[in-house]
Parts: sequence; structure tokens; C-alpha cells
Amino acid sequence: MNKGSMGVGSSSLVLVFAVLCLTVFSLISLLVARNSKALADSEAALVVGYYEADTQAEEIYKKIIMSNGSISEIMGNVEIWSYWDVEMEVEIISFTCPVSDDKELYVRFAYEGNNSSILNWQMIDIGSWENDGALDVWLGDDYDDAWMQLEQ
Repeated sequence: MNKGSMGVGSSSLVLVFAVLCLTVFSLISLLVARNSKALADSEAALVVGYYEADTQAEEIYKKIIMSNGSISEIMGNVEIWSYWDVEMEVEIISFTCPVSDDKELYVRFAYEGNNSSILNWQMIDIGSWENDGALDVWLGDDYDDAWMQLEQ
């Protein structure tokens, strides 16, 4: 064998290494694509849910305005609340429309006949959140004490 040439064994090793690298990269790409699709599907479901809730809220808002503020009934799966605001001297009407399992569209408006004004029209989280207490936060104690804790 010549000193300047590469043998069959070393070229086979390079080929096996290249195929192994391409296989690993293709598997990583496949996993990223699956995760991206799952995220896009959940975002699409949230957007569809929001626009359905928005349409429902628009219909309820319109019905209340057209009925001169009469909210004596519950419309669909939406409960409507009303109270008199002493400071603003108007009736405040509010309701929520479901967007997803953990989000709702919250609508609140001041009813003054044909001059009603929307105060809130926003998506809110209704899911629960529990702190697991795993976050260590520096509470502003002495700087030297903080370094001693890091060294331990």
C-alpha cells in the first residue's frame, strides 16, 4: 500500500460515520417537524376557538343592545351578569364565552341604551396554576451570603 493513499478500511469508516450522522440529523429533523406540527395544530385550534367565541359574543352583545338591556335569560352556554356602577352611573353587563378548556373570552360593557361602550373584550386564562417551589430567588440579602450559597 502506498504511504499517500487511504486504505479501504478507513474509507469504509468515514462512510459509516457519514451515514450515521445523516441518520441522526434526519431523526432530529423528524422530531422537530412533529413538534412543530403539534404546536401549529394547537395554535390553530385556539384561533378557531377564539373566533367562534368572538362570533358568539358579538351575537349576544347585539341581542342585549337590541332588547334594550334585557338579560333575563341565559343565552346558550353563556351566563350574563349585570350590576349598577354607582361612580359611572351606568349598568355594567358582563359575560364570558368559552374558547378552549382553559381560556374564555371575557366581555364587559357599560349599557347606556344605544350609547353602550365596551370596557373589556379579552381572552382570559381560567386554568389553574400551581407553584412547585423549584425556583430559588435571591431575596436581596447580603451579597457575600449569596456567593457563599452559590459556592456550596
